Amino acid sequence: MTNSSRIAIDAMGGDEGLAVMLAGVARARRRFEDMRFILVGDESAIAAGLKDHPNLSAHSEIVHASDVIGSAEKPSQALRRAKTTSMGIAIDMVKQGRAAACVSSGNTGALMAMSKLSLRMIPGIDRPALAGLMPSLGANDTVVLDLGANTECDSRNLIQFAVMGAAYARTTLDLARPRVALLNIGSEDQKGTETIRDAATALRAATHLPLDFTGFIEGDKLSRGDVDVIVCDGFSGNIALKTAEGTARFVADLLKRAFRSSTRSKIGFLISRPATELLRHHLDPNNHNGAVFLGLNGLVVKSHGGANEIGVCTAIAAAAKMVRDDLTRRIAEDLGDFEKKAA
Repeated sequence: MTNSSRIAIDAMGGDEGLAVMLAGVARARRRFEDMRFILVGDESAIAAGLKDHPNLSAHSEIVHASDVIGSAEKPSQALRRAKTTSMGIAIDMVKQGRAAACVSSGNTGALMAMSKLSLRMIPGIDRPALAGLMPSLGANDTVVLDLGANTECDSRNLIQFAVMGAAYARTTLDLARPRVALLNIGSEDQKGTETIRDAATALRAATHLPLDFTGFIEGDKLSRGDVDVIVCDGFSGNIALKTAEGTARFVADLLKRAFRSSTRSKIGFLISRPATELLRHHLDPNNHNGAVFLGLNGLVVKSHGGANEIGVCTAIAAAAKMVRDDLTRRIAEDLGDFEKKAA
């Protein structure tokens, strides 16, 4: 068994508890039979939980951690306790080479701070970016970054995010030349800040990269499927993500209310149930779970804190695919090609 088949799991992170984390890992184990796991957390609690998942137990190693990072804990506080926490030890498994990736449902700020300090950045990358998938009307989901790791960015950061996002789309979505756009307040060339316009100028000139830069995209087009990668600063990206998630919940709740409003509506629901189930599946964030910190010299995947076992499995599946497609190497190569041509 090689270390490239191991994923370290912060078993104590997340809002739903250890049982959901283990159920999600067990589901992933059934999907990826050659995958092995390092479960980091309270050893006795994990051992007790594994009794419900004997197949997972046979393909897992438990590493004890005496402490857990709280959901409201500041990154600066978390860093001081990194060596004793399940999150910090799981990240360290990647640094040591004992695991190919780390998956955690814990505190996002703490996870980013610990990961950056422990794994460092890929040479040439200034800042990590949190990238995730957003459902769309197109043939595939849309990669969006940054989702909150960097509230302020310069044009160099946005260019690097575009290069990393395209590499991520090539890996995760199996696209040879992802279509990349910058999130802006208009689609015209003169719109937006100087930072965004400068980034667009550089990306238009980078025709040697394995991506197609399409220009600017507005917020109302995020889910149309017209592009494969949407690039923005973390402030805008986080607002866009939360707005999309809130809109999805609003639509789902509105449909429930409409179908319960009368007997005729209830009959209509039964007739249209296959379509509404498809809609529910498409909008369920658990089916798009697993954001990755791109730019680190190692793979760290952030699972949503409230993810159920399907969501945890989805995040692990994303990590497994990135490991197998050697995403970190692809990013380093693409960035090197960009800087070589730009010099």
